[in-house]
Amino acid sequence: MLKIYKTITEAAGPLLVVDKVEGVKYEELVEIELQDGTIKRGKVLEAEHGRAVVQVFEDIRGMNLKSSKAKFLGKTMSLGVSGDMVGRIFDGAGKPKDNGPEIVPEKYLDVNGAPINPYARQYPDDFIQTGISTIDGLNTLVRGQKLPIFSGAGLPHSMVAAQIARQAKVITEGAGDSQFSVVFGAMGITFEEAQFFIEEFKKTGALSRATVFINLADDPVIERITLPRIALTAAEYLAFEKGMHVLVILTDMTNYCEALREVSAARREVPGRRGYPGYLYTDLATLYERAGRIKGKEGSITQIPILTMPEDDITHPIPDLSGYITEGQILLSRELHNKGIFPPIDVLPSLSRLKDKGIGEDKTREDHSGVLNQLFAFYARGREVRELALILGESALTDVDQKYLKFADGFENKFVNQGWAEDRTIQQTLDLGWELISILPKGEMKRLKEEHIEKYLPKDISEKQEKQEKQEK
Repeated sequence: MLKIYKTITEAAGPLLVVDKVEGVKYEELVEIELQDGTIKRGKVLEAEHGRAVVQVFEDIRGMNLKSSKAKFLGKTMSLGVSGDMVGRIFDGAGKPKDNGPEIVPEKYLDVNGAPINPYARQYPDDFIQTGISTIDGLNTLVRGQKLPIFSGAGLPHSMVAAQIARQAKVITEGAGDSQFSVVFGAMGITFEEAQFFIEEFKKTGALSRATVFINLADDPVIERITLPRIALTAAEYLAFEKGMHVLVILTDMTNYCEALREVSAARREVPGRRGYPGYLYTDLATLYERAGRIKGKEGSITQIPILTMPEDDITHPIPDLSGYITEGQILLSRELHNKGIFPPIDVLPSLSRLKDKGIGEDKTREDHSGVLNQLFAFYARGREVRELALILGESALTDVDQKYLKFADGFENKFVNQGWAEDRTIQQTLDLGWELISILPKGEMKRLKEEHIEKYLPKDISEKQEKQEKQEK
């Protein structure tokens, strides 16, 4: 029998304290009945010595403590899931936000997920094509990977997220577009951003394969903490029970961490670095580690969390801890953005630790690894030459240095820069890479196999280079 308590003694932000409770458990759901009969929901954060701290999911301003009641439901928070969730838009509590009908659940799943036995995990090794050259060509996304995007205030990470959601597809045998789905979770975004995502998904038809969860900046803070768990629960159902390849995009994880810090302060916990709770690393890991593949299951979950670095500081706790947990990062550059380059991805500090597992023969193309390494090497040298030219002037550069400088400019303007609606195949990306590599003489192509140079280097450029080299000799 469920007990109802009239012993709510304290309220602090989204938290309530209920005294003289019995048999209450951690994470247990609670119904709060306000003085006017309105029902709010919450969950137990702490329970000890006959006292429970309840985190309320909705706004409780104006609540009368003496006239309100708390009912402990004896179960944890769950989400009603169904295949009909695809193509729908929900709020941070999992309720329909698109004026559509309520979802008829096929089953209920705990939003905290089920732990995956590490032995049951399957290694990520399938290429996911995003249509963005700097990701596909140089920092490849692999099915089952978690690869965050580190951005900054004012940078176009929303546009990058929308482009990836619209264009992403699995490139592997037996995995067609019909098996691919996107779960998009937005936390603490503005109304304008929400409308941008919704209209973009509807206009391009991406909504037909997407499940969208949106928490606005003026929505309850607690929804920001529950939203990624709800989104990942929906993703796990689609992946491991419906056999779909699911790409989960979560933006903005900084807003999630700020909500976590706000609740931690309300609980009067001892703060960690920069006021964030000491368990921030563990909390983020409970979200990021829900990505992956399971042996014997067709589906998979791939994660792209997006976060804005306060003051563009990559050593800030949020990007710092995210980088430890995830398999690399994609870094957006303010310098490239100021040059008018989109997407402004700085490839040198960016990294995908699993890229070698998703590229090569039978996956992308046999020359992919060589092209990747050569582009990185040429661009790094080109950036050094550019800095040298600022000090000494271009006239002091050698002929080869001049070509490196030309390569760096061409790389940024042609390879990195692409239209927002431009969806490049991996073949187009690699061919463009070869076109840029051909700016340098063959003697500089030290990371490419000779047979790949003969096969893929543009013939007219190759012949022209050979003539120049003979004349120089």
